[in-house]
Amino acid sequence: MKNLIVATAQFENKSGDKAYNLDVINELSARAAKMGANAIAFHECSITGYTFARKLSKEQLLDIAEYIPEGPSIYNLQEIAKAHNIAILAGLFEKDVNDNLYKAYVCVDKNGLLAKHRKLHPFINPHLLPGKQYTIFDLYGWKCGILICYDNNIIENVRATTLLGAQAIFMPHVTMCTPSTRPRAGFVDPELWINRHNAPEPLRREFDGPKGREWLMRWLPARAYDNAIYAIFSNPIGMDDDQLKNGCSMILDPFGEILSECRSLDNEIVISELSADKLSLAGGYRYIKARRPALYSHIIGQEHSSEQKVSWMKEDFK
Repeated sequence: MKNLIVATAQFENKSGDKAYNLDVINELSARAAKMGANAIAFHECSITGYTFARKLSKEQLLDIAEYIPEGPSIYNLQEIAKAHNIAILAGLFEKDVNDNLYKAYVCVDKNGLLAKHRKLHPFINPHLLPGKQYTIFDLYGWKCGILICYDNNIIENVRATTLLGAQAIFMPHVTMCTPSTRPRAGFVDPELWINRHNAPEPLRREFDGPKGREWLMRWLPARAYDNAIYAIFSNPIGMDDDQLKNGCSMILDPFGEILSECRSLDNEIVISELSADKLSLAGGYRYIKARRPALYSHIIGQEHSSEQKVSWMKEDFK
């Protein structure tokens, strides 16, 4: 199996402005291709923007959503992929012929759509329906999976995708810098972003502290380590509607080590080469082989109640 060279990106999207966001995707895809990448991954709803959707009615969401693969954004992605000879992974809102709405993430190359994943745990808008299946697809000889943002916080999803054969999992997010029950979580002041060129240090402290990267490092490396997979994490930077996001897009290997990470306070890409040898050398490979499903399949398969509310509404945190 040949090594796979993958890029992950961070950029500041514009809410509802598909043309602008696709222009940035084109620019960063061209840059990644020149650096030798076979594929580039962008964040959740990178084509449409994300957080603004919490305010949309079903009719407004239907207006911005597209059919897949017939929609214009998929066609545009394919043209970008063809122009730069690179596979592109990006996200948008999807609708079907019955006006059902989903959060989708796609992989497109010069020949068309390779994969589509519907978010299993959507919550930004009540009109979005959850996906009903895991996603495994072939990318240049590698078995890859897709899990969107909150999908990755439910650890069974990452394990299930791995057990279905995934060697690398694309994990597009719009996350961090939001209030939570975890200690010291919260929003980051947009003024720090506006003043980032004159005073980058206060913004970097907020981005890297418990509101941001410090929290990410508590769980993301464990997903890669426990499952012996490559994790390709993508996250926006800058303002997404009225919320500031901190980027930190990164690629982790099956040992849970960071291979490359976006660290600028701007649009950026990084690339890493994925090699097959780590897949079986990492501890997670042995852990999977040592599993005894008969001990716990009846426990894991049971329904469990939860009272926790998931929300990004600013009014919920006043």
